[in-house]
Amino acid sequence: MSSVWSRIVGTVALCCCAWAVLAQNASISPKINSPYSRYGLGNFVNQYYAGPGGMAGLSAAFHDPYHLNTLNPASLANLQATAFEVGLDAQYTGLKSEGASEGIWSGNLSYLALGFPLINPINEALDRKRSDFGLGMAFALQPYTIVGYNIEAISEQEGLGLTTNYLKGTGGTNRLLWSNALRYKGLSGGFTFGYLFGQLTNSRVVEFDSVELAYATEFLDEVSLNGFFWEAGLQYTHNFKKVNASGERESSGRRLIAGLYGNSTDNFNTNTSRFAERYSFDFNIQDTILNEPEVKQKGTLPSALTLGLMYEDINDFRIGVEYGIENWSGYVNEAKPDSSLSDTWRFRAGMEWIPDFQSYNNYFERMRYRFGFFYGLDPRSFEGEQLKEYGVSVGLGFPIIMSRQRISFINLGLEAGQFGISDTLRETFVKMTLGFTLNDNTWFFKRKFN
Repeated sequence: MSSVWSRIVGTVALCCCAWAVLAQNASISPKINSPYSRYGLGNFVNQYYAGPGGMAGLSAAFHDPYHLNTLNPASLANLQATAFEVGLDAQYTGLKSEGASEGIWSGNLSYLALGFPLINPINEALDRKRSDFGLGMAFALQPYTIVGYNIEAISEQEGLGLTTNYLKGTGGTNRLLWSNALRYKGLSGGFTFGYLFGQLTNSRVVEFDSVELAYATEFLDEVSLNGFFWEAGLQYTHNFKKVNASGERESSGRRLIAGLYGNSTDNFNTNTSRFAERYSFDFNIQDTILNEPEVKQKGTLPSALTLGLMYEDINDFRIGVEYGIENWSGYVNEAKPDSSLSDTWRFRAGMEWIPDFQSYNNYFERMRYRFGFFYGLDPRSFEGEQLKEYGVSVGLGFPIIMSRQRISFINLGLEAGQFGISDTLRETFVKMTLGFTLNDNTWFFKRKFN
């Protein structure tokens, strides 16, 4: 047992070190250029992994013996092997507004996660019995929101003439979470306890172009935030039966899964540094007009609920739908007030197909083919209209047979869609996520000697 826990501690420590390096690099320059990330906490980062990502991110009713789903912690009780998941993403975003357009490439490490069953299925097989109970646990570290924009806005003001605003923002927030799940027969429940942390940096420089020898003014806000959060979920699996040749009822391999997960409001703390100065390059003058370090304030994250259904043949296909809502009208951030946020909803539908999982001579028949569609509202609004996001997804799952017949996966997910307001400022994006799922079925294995 001690060797197992040493693996856990070592893996989590490695994840933390890797993320610390990434966070340090992120503060240097924006990773993206999205004007909408000025509002709220920034642009939201998908919390699902590459496998379900190919199915539009279905999560409420999704569980798999080899893949993690930390969005609904109840799914962890159905794990049959330890899963270490790493995700990398690359995205191309095309901005279009009033005849102007720009293309931006971005990419990052998108998640690190480790999950494992606490009851090893090999022990059950050796004991020739199947327990009605299942236990699972997972740790994960991944970004929650990202801020990145670099905007030059020119306007004309009465008495001042042309004025140029240079707006720039960087940073974002991350989530470190610990999830646990318990299953009894077809019903499973899970709970997630986590820590949200990050920093948002917003800069605005104002220059009066029409005023000779005018001062330029810079306003700089750095908001560090942190707080604990919780999430809970349920899943129920109904296995359909069939009558075998002996007249007995046995599992048909088909099942219907219903799931839900959500959270109430969560509080967080902020520590803000505000700085403003005016300067003139012509006279080599620099004058501080505001310096407020460590202003401590509070905030509140919204409640959320997601419901879903999935029908599947264990060795053939799965198809599902889900609907989620978030109460962003209840969001509060005293350090960066934003009263324009609204409640949101999102619909997802997707499927996965395996032509023949037992095929020995055709690898393409053992692969997993995924498709999906999503549509929903973003909490932010622009010029009185709430932002929309919609798109399609496709994905491939490549099974890899390791030593001792252990199976692992390389998952490739591709999303394409649009975000924003079509008549004002629209972002067209194509995002690729490459996920590595490394499985090991020897954790918590009780070796017996005769």
